[in-house]
Amino acid sequence: MPARLKESAIKAFFFTNGILAVIILLGIFAFLFITAVPAFREINIVEFFTSKDWNPTSPVQEKYGIVSMIASTFMVTLGALVIAVPIGIGVAAYLSDVAHWKVREIVKPVVEILAGIPSVVIGFLGIVLFGPVIAKVFGTSHGLNALNGSILLAIMALPTIISISEDSLMAVPRAYSEASLSLGASRWQTLMRVKIPAALSGIIAGVMLGMGRAIGETMTVLMATGNAPAFPKGLLHSVRTLTATIAIELGEVPYYTAHYYALFAIGLVLFIITFIVNLISELVLHRFQEREL
Repeated sequence: MPARLKESAIKAFFFTNGILAVIILLGIFAFLFITAVPAFREINIVEFFTSKDWNPTSPVQEKYGIVSMIASTFMVTLGALVIAVPIGIGVAAYLSDVAHWKVREIVKPVVEILAGIPSVVIGFLGIVLFGPVIAKVFGTSHGLNALNGSILLAIMALPTIISISEDSLMAVPRAYSEASLSLGASRWQTLMRVKIPAALSGIIAGVMLGMGRAIGETMTVLMATGNAPAFPKGLLHSVRTLTATIAIELGEVPYYTAHYYALFAIGLVLFIITFIVNLISELVLHRFQEREL
């Protein structure tokens, strides 16, 4: 095969795969949109997005409000980031600049293995380990609450944040560190003022991907947060996220009812939230890359 023909075939292959990914994404959005729209024939769209009450099976008055679930989702996700980001960046900095190469060869695979642990196993840890500890420390009746979910989601987000942040720090040109050290800066000053700022775009990418993992997680929050469909009052109260609501109710709801379509509407909202998070991360990364250039 001539080199030019081979190159054209490779370009066509990658172009086709790229277009296929876009088509699949648009197909998922179209399916969710088409299935969600019928919900608003029976449900007031303003109530859907502004009400805190979700009780589709009430014999008196069915209520379809997702504000509580959105608030719960962001509370658990932000709590996870507060825990995972400093630990993740700290571990990444340790692996890239402090740890002996033998330690790095052990810790890095362990971190990557952590990413492969099934979410249901992490959920079990929340029920039998973290839940009782939280209940004992804070004096609550049980530990199935937003704090428990945040801790578990932080554990699940850590491998992504650590791996991408460590790779970003390792990719910083060695000349940057050598120039900083030659000017009299300590290793700590070099890390904090030179390497981390230089690798900031990659670190932000890792954090945003970790956030995406936390927002979309289902089984862990389903098992460990208590699943109370009420507006969250704090980290020590039970909450129910968007993903948990879909997982709990979709298997039992009658097909083609307002409740059925409302769950797809929740899926559409979750899809849009994830899309916005990824869009913001791309804009931030693009801005930092422009500054680096």
